[in-house]
Amino acid sequence: MPCLSRRDILKAGAVYAAFPFVQPSSPHSAIPIFSDITEAAGVNWKHFSGESSERLLIETMGGGVGLMDTEGSGSLDIFLLNGGETPRGRSSKPIRNALYRNTGNWKFQDVAQEAGLHHFSGYGMGVSIADFDNDGRQDLFITGFPRCALFHNNGNGTFSDVTKDAGVENAGRWATGSAWFDYDNDGYLDLIVCNYVKFSLTGPQPDCEYSGVRTYCEQRGYEGMSLTLYRNNRNGTFSDVSHESGLDQLVGRALGVVAIDVNGDGWQDLFISRDGSSNLLLINQRNGTFVDLALEAEVAYDSAGNAKAGMGIDAGDCDGDGYPDFVVTNFNNEFDSLFLNSGRFPFTDASRTSRLAAASRFDVGWGVRFIDYDNDGRLDLLIVNGHINEVIELAQPAVKFREHPLLLRNVGNAAFEDVTAAAGTAFKNRFTARGLATGDLDNDGATDAVFTCAGGSPVLLRNNVGRRNAWLGIKLIGTKSNHDGIGAKLVLTARGQKITHWIYSGGSYLSSHDKRVVFGLKDLSPRERLDVEIHWPGTGRQVERSLEINRYHTITEAKAAGTES
Repeated sequence: MPCLSRRDILKAGAVYAAFPFVQPSSPHSAIPIFSDITEAAGVNWKHFSGESSERLLIETMGGGVGLMDTEGSGSLDIFLLNGGETPRGRSSKPIRNALYRNTGNWKFQDVAQEAGLHHFSGYGMGVSIADFDNDGRQDLFITGFPRCALFHNNGNGTFSDVTKDAGVENAGRWATGSAWFDYDNDGYLDLIVCNYVKFSLTGPQPDCEYSGVRTYCEQRGYEGMSLTLYRNNRNGTFSDVSHESGLDQLVGRALGVVAIDVNGDGWQDLFISRDGSSNLLLINQRNGTFVDLALEAEVAYDSAGNAKAGMGIDAGDCDGDGYPDFVVTNFNNEFDSLFLNSGRFPFTDASRTSRLAAASRFDVGWGVRFIDYDNDGRLDLLIVNGHINEVIELAQPAVKFREHPLLLRNVGNAAFEDVTAAAGTAFKNRFTARGLATGDLDNDGATDAVFTCAGGSPVLLRNNVGRRNAWLGIKLIGTKSNHDGIGAKLVLTARGQKITHWIYSGGSYLSSHDKRVVFGLKDLSPRERLDVEIHWPGTGRQVERSLEINRYHTITEAKAAGTES
């Protein structure tokens, strides 16, 4: 995320006029695609950024949100991570996180204090949720400055801080995105942590102004950091293997990460979006090390050889070829990036041909998700935006400090139309949005969303249209694999066409999502029964047959590979 330089302020946006917005069609009735039900749901928490006259870079970054089934009730709860104070940005009341328990009927109750999650002794940034010890309960990892924290789920609605015992404090670093993934295929989840820049709340700070107004300095004035990789020792502790894996050599300003099998070899890889540093595509070498092939894939830089300001990232098969494609959000006048993966290098930069460039050219993008919001079988894009400098509108009237979210509908062949105008009242408003998490909060098969705002209140979005089409939901339980099934690839065949999804970790910006997979099936008859092929990470193939649609299925990993049920 670049902060404002004089060059950026004066840069014109007219260069993108050749790529006009696509006007929304009317695939839905007058009912909005999403409803903002934040207030009605009882979600009244607010993020505190520590904003001050010093204009410290950390004040601009916002915080993450995570969706998790805290107590195994079958319903998703919402965890919201707060920021923190700065030397001249003090809060009049204690800074608290929130854990909103889902009580049903779109009502939520904050139980963070009872759960032991209300406080984090640092400046909070990101959220990553998974069952790290395979006990059947989802645990919570928090990134921040100058430390991270790991909270173990006790199974009774409470959590215990096990950071020091586990050895994942990441002390002295400014950690941002993170992801749980099993990089060595031993059945236990390891942890990748993105580190941003070398930073101090109290030391000397860069001093930048525009028209006599102090502003945030651009990120290139700060030295980047290397990544941290923790290997799960399978006994509740972790070992820092950043050096052995070679990841400590990759210095840059890392923000977003998604862990997914890029090349289909059964081993988890990493795509990392970096801010004013080249993006990384880290391919797992199956021996504890990774090699960066971002240059070969042509995803490291833009076409002019410049490192964009990558913030959020996500993965999904948006062109239907069975390989994960990637979207990266960037700064205004850079536009967001869409990279299509055909299973070989280089990837195809479809940012312009997909019309994503036109839709995002004036925005500063953060959280992003591939979601099939209407369950038509094609992955759409939900993106939340917000600038970092209030003075931007003085220099570039087309660029706003508070910005609209975007909803882009996949019309086929990885082309998108902008349906933001039909998306609901929240999409007509402007926000300083940052984190974005998606999941089915009412278990109706339609993907809902929550996004956070820097220094503001979150927004809870209920999906009104997904349930109109047929769907099939899957929750995996690993036995030989990790309990959450992270790393699994799922393939469903309907009407002769294959739909591919992955259960993966990371994605978006600083946030964590519903681990269940929903296949959109459009107008398929409720009488249909479908087969799902599951490729478990590092273990084998399993086929589940004759599954009923319009409901969720819990599938446990079979003991033998090649099993059919």
